[in-house]
Amino acid sequence: MKISEIFLSLQGEGVYQGKACIFIRLSGCNLSCSWCDTRYACTLGEEMTTEQVLERVSEENCSLICITGGEPLLQQDQLLPLLKALEDRGYIVGIETNGTIDFIASGEYASICMDVKCPSSGETSDLSLLEHIRVTDSVKFVVKDQQDCAYAESVIRDHPIKGTIFFSPVFGSEYTALASFVLTRHLPVTFQMQLHKIIGVK
Repeated sequence: MKISEIFLSLQGEGVYQGKACIFIRLSGCNLSCSWCDTRYACTLGEEMTTEQVLERVSEENCSLICITGGEPLLQQDQLLPLLKALEDRGYIVGIETNGTIDFIASGEYASICMDVKCPSSGETSDLSLLEHIRVTDSVKFVVKDQQDCAYAESVIRDHPIKGTIFFSPVFGSEYTALASFVLTRHLPVTFQMQLHKIIGVK
């Protein structure tokens, strides 16, 4: 599979925010979000076997792994053997996906975080996939403005979601206004800043 990078950092978002985590970033993406902060992952990378990835991961004393991109599920056929191997070795694995590709097969070995694309991204997700989100999974809305928040609210209203729901403001946006929207609309979400950007780590 084509890997952009593998590195140890603090998880900046989601249910494991603040915990040490090994990131396996796969290359390639089928979207081009306006506020994307990892455009290099769309093209840059090197071919690595499952065994090579496992060897690199074993160099870090960490049991938590995040598979991200780009869009990692573009390589789902190659990714599945790695996920199985990581599970066999006792790792806790999460996958970050843009909600355009069926994640059921990968979900057998990992928790899923589906990033539902809001209007400011310029892209759209497949909302029918939300019915496959489990209580152990999560859904993230990256919101930039009131329009994004209103869209997210409509998705939450129309698609019952079993997992944890996060509102993650685009870095540098009007945080107070976005938080006020959550409070005044009584939304069942966790408002979460991107910790890694705040503290300046990768």
